[in-house]
Amino acid sequence: MTHMVVIGAGAWGCTFARVASLAGSDVRLVCHTAAQADRLATTRRDEVHLGAIELPEQVAVTHSGAPGWLEGAEVVVIALPSRAVGDEAARVAGALPAGAGVLSLTKGLEPGTGRLLSEVWRDALGPDVPFAVLSGPNHAEEIAAGQPAAAVVSGDLALSEQVQAAVSGQAFRVYVNDDLAGVELCGAAKNVIALAAGMSDGLGFGDNAKAALITRGLAEMSRLGAHSGCSDATFRGLAGMGDLIATCTSRHSRNRRAGEMIALGTPADVVEAQIGQTVEGLATVRALLARAEGVGVELPISEQVAAAAFEGRAPAECLRALMSRAPASER
Repeated sequence: MTHMVVIGAGAWGCTFARVASLAGSDVRLVCHTAAQADRLATTRRDEVHLGAIELPEQVAVTHSGAPGWLEGAEVVVIALPSRAVGDEAARVAGALPAGAGVLSLTKGLEPGTGRLLSEVWRDALGPDVPFAVLSGPNHAEEIAAGQPAAAVVSGDLALSEQVQAAVSGQAFRVYVNDDLAGVELCGAAKNVIALAAGMSDGLGFGDNAKAALITRGLAEMSRLGAHSGCSDATFRGLAGMGDLIATCTSRHSRNRRAGEMIALGTPADVVEAQIGQTVEGLATVRALLARAEGVGVELPISEQVAAAAFEGRAPAECLRALMSRAPASER
């Protein structure tokens, strides 16, 4: 039995705690506030995001101000937005039990710097603490309901294999991947392409347009990965193509929905408040472009997403800019 502490009681944190517990792990779920912890411990539900689906009774619920909140952890699981990682990494590093590893569920880059979140964690944890990332097409609403899904885990090999064994079950299959940077870049970049797919929906376009955006978006992601020393196979796998398809097409996708809202006239700075959850693509797009510029890679779809979200350019105009680019070969 693996002793896990899951930090972050949003939809994915609650879902991962449920999956790990049902697979046989001992799980403690850490909420941001005591009030949230009391409510979740009583109702056993995140009714806003997961409806009537309940946490197993054996999942302990606490909050980050409680004594011993990380005590006994073998794996500390981080289910927080990218903007919270910088502060949380330092706090977790200072309280981490000896021998424990850290597993991140966060998909994004460090806002402002464009660094991979593994780099943020490594700076805080030092070189000796095992670290891994879990990613893939993992909409919490479906996994919490017991629908089949798969994911990849990448990073420290022993920790990755421990997580694979601890959470895999009949409805959740985990693969090990040795390309940590590629898995992280996929998780960040696919959210930006999903914003574009949502804008296409908001403009009333059909399947042809969305298929083109997904395909050319994958080409963008793969170019950035190739220039960053990542494996092309990662971008064709669950963390890349798999998560990209799910995020661009699903009714559960916050990023797709945010793009649709922007195309329909909702300002980007109020979209997240209306959705009620973090939209990682909006937090990531400018950092992603800065990272791409640093390695000499052009990301035309991502550039137009940033223009629509933050420069006031109409999404229809952004589409025209993409369609009027110079003829090119497919690569």
